[in-house]
Amino acid sequence: MVTLQALTERDPPPESVLDRGPRSARHRDADILVVDDDGAHVELVATILERAGYREVRGCTDPWQALERCLRTPPDLLVLDLRMPGLDGVELLERLEDDVEDFSLRPVLVLTSDSSREARRHVLSRGGRDFITKPASPSEVRLRVANLLETRFLHLALQDQNARLEERVLERTADLEAARIETLERLALAAEWRDDATGQHTRRVGLLASRLARALGLGDEETELIGRAAPLHDVGKIGIHDAILLKPGPLDRREMATMQEHTTIGARILSGSRIPSLMAAEEIARHHHEDWNGAGYPAGLSGESIPIRARIVAIADVFDSLAHARVYKPAWPVETVLRAIRGAAGTKFDPEMVRAFLSLDPVRPSP
Repeated sequence: MVTLQALTERDPPPESVLDRGPRSARHRDADILVVDDDGAHVELVATILERAGYREVRGCTDPWQALERCLRTPPDLLVLDLRMPGLDGVELLERLEDDVEDFSLRPVLVLTSDSSREARRHVLSRGGRDFITKPASPSEVRLRVANLLETRFLHLALQDQNARLEERVLERTADLEAARIETLERLALAAEWRDDATGQHTRRVGLLASRLARALGLGDEETELIGRAAPLHDVGKIGIHDAILLKPGPLDRREMATMQEHTTIGARILSGSRIPSLMAAEEIARHHHEDWNGAGYPAGLSGESIPIRARIVAIADVFDSLAHARVYKPAWPVETVLRAIRGAAGTKFDPEMVRAFLSLDPVRPSP
C-alpha cells in the first residue's frame, strides 16, 4: 500500500531537463578536474567533455598532485577514480571534506571499475554526488556532468542572490519588495524544475497554505508571508541526485534516508537571510515533514514544537500531491483525500489544523 509520506516525497522531473551538454556559457567555462592513475582514461574522459563543449577540462594521474591542486584552487567539478596507488579516491575525498570549506557545494562524480556496495557507501558518505561504473558511455558521462554542474551553479546563484538581497534590505530601497518577490518565484521555479512535471504544484501549495492560515485566524501579513514562502518547501530536492529522484520503483531504506535529506538541504539553501519571507521559507523547508506524534523528520519534533508554518504547509502539500495525478499514480478522488487527512489528525497532522482545513469551502484541487 502506498503511504501518504511516499506519495508526497517523490515527484520526478520532466525528461526535458535531461540534455547532454553545457547549459550556459558559465557551464562551458566550468573548471573540471579528472583524476585517474590511468592516463589513457584521463585523456578519454577529457576528450568526451571537450568535444561536448567544456573548455576548462584538466587531467591528473597523480592523486597527491590532484590533492594539492584542489586545495589551492578547488574545481567546480571533480571526476574521480577510486582505486589509485598511494592515495585512493575515498582518502582524497576525506581530505577535501576536511580542508575545503565549501566542498559540499563542489560536486564529485566517481568514475570507477569498483561497483561494490561498500565503495558506493564510502563515496556517498564522503561527499560524492554521483557514481558511474566503468566502462561508461560518452552520453552518460556528458549527462551526469551536465546535471551536477547545473546543481553547482544553481547553488551559487542562489547564494549570490541572497547576498544581494540582504544588502538591499539594509538600504531599504523602493525596489526591494519587487526583487524579493521575483527571487521567491525563481526559487520556487527551481524546485519545480526537478520535481513537478506540470509546474503547478508549488503554486497550488502556496495558495492553499495561505487559505488555511487565514482560516486559522492568522493576520494578513502572516498569511501573505506563508503564501509566498510555502512554494519553496521542496527546493532542497534540487540537491538529490537523479539516481534516487528519478528512480521509477520504491526506494529502499538507504535511498529513503537520502531523499529525506531534501529538508535540510533546502533549509541550508535558504539559510542566512534577514528577509522575513526567506526566513519563513527556511523554517518551512526544514520542518514540513515533521509529524504531530513525533514520527516525522528531520528533527522528530512533535505537537506544537513544530513551527506553525510548517504544520500548515504539511497539510496543503499532502492534499495537493494526492489530489493531482503524477507519473506513477492517478489523482485520488477529493473525498478519498479528505478522509485520509481526517484519519491522520493527531498522528501526522495537527488536529486543530485538520478541522480548519476540512472547513474550507470548497476544498477542491485547482487545474
